Amino acid sequence: MIKLKKYTLSVWLPLLFLIVNYPIISWATSTEEAYLNQLEQKAAANNVTNSILANTPNKLTHKPSTLLPGEYTSESLLPIPEQGLPPQFAANLFAGGYATERFDGLDEAYTIAAGDKVSIWMWGAYNQNEVLTVDNQGNLFVTSVGPINVLNVKASQLNQVVTAHIKKVYKHNVQIYVNLLTATPISVYVSGATIRPGKYAGMASDSVLYFLKQAGGIDSERGSYRTISILRKNKTIKTIDLYNFVIDGFMPKFNFKDNDVILVGEQSATVVVTGSVRNPFRFEFKTDNSNGAALAKYARPMAKVSHVGIIGDRTDGPFSIYLPYKDFLSFNLKDGDRLIFNDDIRAQVFDIQVSGSYLGPSYFAVKKNTHLHELLAHIPVDKSLTEFGAIYIERKSVALKQKKMLDDALDRLERSVLTAPVGSTGEASIRAQEAQIVLQFSQRARLIQPLGKVIVSDQGKIANVLLEQGDVIIIPPKSDLINIGGEVLMPQAVVYNKNATTNDYIAWAGGFAQRADADNILIIHPNGMLQKNITGPLNAGDQILVLPKVDAKNMQAVKDITQIIYQIAVAANVAVN
Repeated sequence: MIKLKKYTLSVWLPLLFLIVNYPIISWATSTEEAYLNQLEQKAAANNVTNSILANTPNKLTHKPSTLLPGEYTSESLLPIPEQGLPPQFAANLFAGGYATERFDGLDEAYTIAAGDKVSIWMWGAYNQNEVLTVDNQGNLFVTSVGPINVLNVKASQLNQVVTAHIKKVYKHNVQIYVNLLTATPISVYVSGATIRPGKYAGMASDSVLYFLKQAGGIDSERGSYRTISILRKNKTIKTIDLYNFVIDGFMPKFNFKDNDVILVGEQSATVVVTGSVRNPFRFEFKTDNSNGAALAKYARPMAKVSHVGIIGDRTDGPFSIYLPYKDFLSFNLKDGDRLIFNDDIRAQVFDIQVSGSYLGPSYFAVKKNTHLHELLAHIPVDKSLTEFGAIYIERKSVALKQKKMLDDALDRLERSVLTAPVGSTGEASIRAQEAQIVLQFSQRARLIQPLGKVIVSDQGKIANVLLEQGDVIIIPPKSDLINIGGEVLMPQAVVYNKNATTNDYIAWAGGFAQRADADNILIIHPNGMLQKNITGPLNAGDQILVLPKVDAKNMQAVKDITQIIYQIAVAANVAVN
């Protein structure tokens, strides 16, 4: 009876423990899953590769974590950069895959260390060939010669040093050749503000970038790219500034030794740079402050920069200042300042282009207050070949306004069709088909780029308008043709006939197409002016544009579409069906 009781307790006690503690175990597991998800999100925000997460504790070897909510190991959580800030300058140094493409060759500046293998050949009066290992005292023990100390001898000088010692024994008729076969691998500690501090293997000739890459790179939110120290026996033997490598390609050459330490310093003062610069990044100073000239070396402002805006905090509170670039160069910058480089000087000279029938150059640089007549006085033309009284201008600002008005009209058309009320299922089907047709028309119409025509001439008189940057002055050539386009069967050019009417030219172009609107015919004159439905004779160089007809039976928004077709014809001299 006693045995049965003990047996019963031994079975039921563990089961009772699991039942009581199941919510706690489930909570711990879900907590760790949430923690791992959070870790992955934070790592992604810092551009950390999956290999980093794979080496994170508790990711692969998981039993329920002993960490409680709010407790994290020092290497588990990665800092999240402040939203909206640009990346650190030089942060992309560790984005490449060069850690897996390392070079195992021997550097001539490499210094011999214990464990290195050296091959020695002797021939002539005495023949000998052996591969020796440098012992712990730094010696090579050569048969019949004895120990030769080569510790810290450069690889480029090894042959000379060993040969000199052997020559003391074999003075005549013996040739000697010495070659360093392999270098001993070393281990280097990487510490400070890195993603994965620790001990990493490599070769003595490997660069500091190789070991930093092995450690996941520098933590861009805490670590310094400008103060990286190499420690040997607790003494700093080299300090490296990676900005010098990024800007000038300078990387100091030296050989690591076993148990050296790479210490990444804490990040110093930083400023954020945006605007007209070639390098819009966060930049770090070596000290707590610096001036604008030092920053400009790394940010590389564009040549057009005239002013710099600075926002920051000082002991007397927040401030904002807008300085001319010259004054900025001597301005004292401090941690947390935000800079925007700006081109705030208006152009005093405009570039004007000439197109059409003219003699001389096609581009002119004029002062910003120049009028059309002043420029025309410097443009030679052949009057026998030029329609000088039909000059017009294509202006970018007008083209942008025309494009905006066209897009606004198309937006209204789409809204009216897509939101039209329906009273029955049959009407809904009709409206859906209509909407599809309208959207296709709208898609084509949005591709039209207006010309931005400015009509400046009429009946041979030219208005003396003020020129703008980027204006194109069109001087039409004389023409003996009438161009017929739009909804005709055979769009073409026909020789001008002073007795012919609009209908005659359309007939010569094959007549109206099936979808032509015979009541809406535009005449585009050489000066860019448009007229509608001219019944009398035309002038040489005119263009006839037959607009398409909108089917009133099937389309509800006939008026809106017709208006848009007119807008396109006026703005771009084309007819969209």
